[in-house]
Amino acid sequence: MDAKTCLQKLQYVGVLAFATVDECGAPQIRNISAIHYEPEAMYFFTAKGKDFCCQLLTDGRVQILGYTKYKEMIRLSARAKPACEMEQQKWIDTIFEEQPYLSNVYPGDTRKLAGIVFEITDAEIEYFHLGVNPIFRESYTIGSGIVKEKGYQITDACIGCGSCAEHCPQRCIEPGMPYQIQQEHCLHCGNCHMICPVQAVEKRG
Repeated sequence: MDAKTCLQKLQYVGVLAFATVDECGAPQIRNISAIHYEPEAMYFFTAKGKDFCCQLLTDGRVQILGYTKYKEMIRLSARAKPACEMEQQKWIDTIFEEQPYLSNVYPGDTRKLAGIVFEITDAEIEYFHLGVNPIFRESYTIGSGIVKEKGYQITDACIGCGSCAEHCPQRCIEPGMPYQIQQEHCLHCGNCHMICPVQAVEKRG
């Protein structure tokens, strides 16, 4: 798995959930399908008058979520920015060509006046596969995106009692001093953190 493959899978999903925050800090989410994909970038169309557009112009932070029929969760975290003014028409035409239904929503020249295309070229992509045993997760980047560590780790305070491994749903904790969590199979459920008698398990990041 890699970032390029994750973007391809999102393209197959088609309709993605885009999350932002409003001026009061309240979460806002909507489904978007007016998207064009490049090997390491994403372009999407919205109307300039929508709250979604205002939130992106004000803050830029966005999380995008897709879920495949194979139980794969793909989450992209990024800052979106308006595509270059000189390329706006190119990306609008590309998106409308790939998504013909949009011509019913914005017929003729109305798309030029109403629409704007945002681009994402730097992002963290999280891949989480629940359809395999053990589960599999990994993070990737496009552009200058940064992977933020998540989950848990076992510190040198570990006494080797094995309670964490015994209560791990995915059996992804290996014996040692200290015990080690196989991060690619970890659910991030926190069982190990809650059960450890000496508080040797701490959150990452």
